[in-house]
Amino acid sequence: MRLCLWSLLLLSPVLLGLGVLEGVFYYFGRDPSLPSLEGIGDYQPEQISRVLDREGKPIGEIGSVRRTVVPYSHFPKVLIQAVLAAEDADFFEHEGLDYKGIVRAMYENLMRREFAQGASTITQQVVKQLLLTPEKTLRRKMQEIILARRISKKFSKEEILQLYLNHMYFGHGRYGVEEASRFYFGRSVSEIDVGEAALLAGMLQSPSRLSPYKNPEAAKKRQTYVLEQMAKLEFIYEETARKLAEAPIAVIPEGSHRTPTTPEAVDSVRRALEEKYGAKKIDGLGLTIKTTIDSELQNLARQTLERGLEELDQRQGYRGPTARLSGKALDKHRAQLKKNHPRMDESDIVEGVVERVEKSEKDPKQGRLFVFVGGFTGVVDTEAEPRYSLGTPPLIERFRPGDVVRVRRAPERKHEGDKETPLALELGPQAAMVVMDPNTRDILALVGGYDFRLGGFDRSQRAQRQPGSAFKPFIYAAAIDSKRYTAASVVNDTPEVYRLWKPQNYDRDTFRGPVRLRTALALSINTVAIKLLADVGLNAVRDLAVRAGITSPLPDSLDLSLALGTNTVTPLELANAYCTFAAGGQHGAPRLISALGQEAIPTPELEQKIRQETAYIMVSLMRSVVEMGTARAAAAKLLRPAAGKTGTSNGSRDAWFVGFTPDLLAAVWVGFDDNKSLGHGEAGGRTALPLWTNFMVKATADRPVRDFSQPPGIVVVQIDAGTGLLPAPGAEGINEVFIDGTAPTENASAYGEGSNPDQMLLEHNE
Repeated sequence: MRLCLWSLLLLSPVLLGLGVLEGVFYYFGRDPSLPSLEGIGDYQPEQISRVLDREGKPIGEIGSVRRTVVPYSHFPKVLIQAVLAAEDADFFEHEGLDYKGIVRAMYENLMRREFAQGASTITQQVVKQLLLTPEKTLRRKMQEIILARRISKKFSKEEILQLYLNHMYFGHGRYGVEEASRFYFGRSVSEIDVGEAALLAGMLQSPSRLSPYKNPEAAKKRQTYVLEQMAKLEFIYEETARKLAEAPIAVIPEGSHRTPTTPEAVDSVRRALEEKYGAKKIDGLGLTIKTTIDSELQNLARQTLERGLEELDQRQGYRGPTARLSGKALDKHRAQLKKNHPRMDESDIVEGVVERVEKSEKDPKQGRLFVFVGGFTGVVDTEAEPRYSLGTPPLIERFRPGDVVRVRRAPERKHEGDKETPLALELGPQAAMVVMDPNTRDILALVGGYDFRLGGFDRSQRAQRQPGSAFKPFIYAAAIDSKRYTAASVVNDTPEVYRLWKPQNYDRDTFRGPVRLRTALALSINTVAIKLLADVGLNAVRDLAVRAGITSPLPDSLDLSLALGTNTVTPLELANAYCTFAAGGQHGAPRLISALGQEAIPTPELEQKIRQETAYIMVSLMRSVVEMGTARAAAAKLLRPAAGKTGTSNGSRDAWFVGFTPDLLAAVWVGFDDNKSLGHGEAGGRTALPLWTNFMVKATADRPVRDFSQPPGIVVVQIDAGTGLLPAPGAEGINEVFIDGTAPTENASAYGEGSNPDQMLLEHNE
């Protein structure tokens, strides 16, 4: 009986007539659960935000949905034609529905007693994607039809196509034709040709199955079909369709898709967006953010830093385990790991124990180390360790069970489906580099560490490290600014005891007696810096450092050890504070973002925070550091005016060099994340300076040679090298710079012959 009713239903022309369809539409159209069209009228999908360098080249993306919405005018005519040929040839003629197709689909569905076949126009696909859930029921299908009719009445065909082509999925995580075109062809959709348009249009049917990377034969077959349809519809000539069908698919190589080249900058932009819009909103903003990053300098900085660390590894032997344990010693170490590291934070570095070594079947030179770290056993993939894979034997052959190895968690290496916790080797030290334009405060390059990845610990901006002697310029500047001291002032380099503390110079028990400030800074003499700080006062030094740009706390609890740089700073803030010296005492906040969407972010206005005469004297003093002092190794290679200061913290835990020319500044830090010593002799002049020098030589190669400008209020006077006073009558002197009114007025003859501290400059290296 039921079968007869079905047959009558199928055969009845009335039920298949438009009148009945209209009645059905009316019935379902009254459904209160029918979605509103407001979501389409106010279409704001999640979009990728694109991060650009200063020249407008992409350096990264922010967002989980790779979509970039573009206007209808951005779509080339051939794309519209290809989409119509592939999906809905009568799109511009019907009112959102293909009635013949609906009848055919209803017939097939009734015959099968299921709702498996549809007759979807482009408008219906918009409804399915934006307004409805994916289940296949009669009610949902009728809602789709009703909403398609409503959309056709409310929106123009161009508006519907714009929604469709911006929203649809094209495989490989790309949504919308703009991102799809960039992914498959390496350029904007506005620039694609007929063959590329046919490929994209064909993929709409099944993006994964028709991927030109995963299934090129199926993708080619579908592209050919679309081209044939375009010819039938007279969008293109048959000859054109035939030639394109015979040509191979032209997509960019699968492995060539851009990955962030400046993850440090991209992470910084993400944090800025979170502050402005909130963390929940940044994934869908669809903004274009232009930064101040200079990609050439960025790539050079990264290469220089990574090669420098590799050379340091070779020099120090950071290549294998720190110890090899067995028996009771191994049991004791494992017990200590369980006790001290029940959990492991991302910032922790743990001396774990290798449990087993697993070589790769594909490449016996690669493999995995299973390392016990206390709370769990993680895995080091040697293929992800290019730094330590240099040389022989292969990295995988340098370890065996029982070896102690320094590791950290590496969440950036975790892939979907991984069961083990990924670890990264931390055998050698890390480093950071900041490059800035001192006159604009634009950040030109940031390197947060070796092989830095998105979401990693960016040492260039976040590492709080002791600057060591790199803090001394602020003490000297406070002394010069007081006008009680000059570059020629003589201070006695002699041992002193301060409340049971007897500070030493870097070369331990060497004390030089009376030295001029220029010599003392060039040689980085600790005792002189301490005496200056004691005389000028902590408050004066703190005030000047803050005005220069030091933003990390300088608490009242700091004592005279501040002269040795026992406070902490980040590489970025120290670089910016040195920029104040280079810019004639003018301070400004560092700038990374130059445009946020349509909003231009201007260069910060620089404020005169330090007297320009004081700044110039400091530049002059720091030129002596480069030309004759602890950084003199740079002068022979750079061959242009430069200034800077080395820094080494207590125990050689940090090595610094911050240096600059008139228009380019770079700061380099090297050290272990857990404050382990770099080793004997690894000071700023040996460890950090070579990285700075190698970078600056190449970075300035095509720049004109410029000297530092001397401001008004500076005088050049000849002095006696030993006493800092005017030369004795008839005696030779050396030139020195002074703030007008602070030059000496007495000559050296009244005090006898002085020694020549400049000779010391050739005998010292911090």
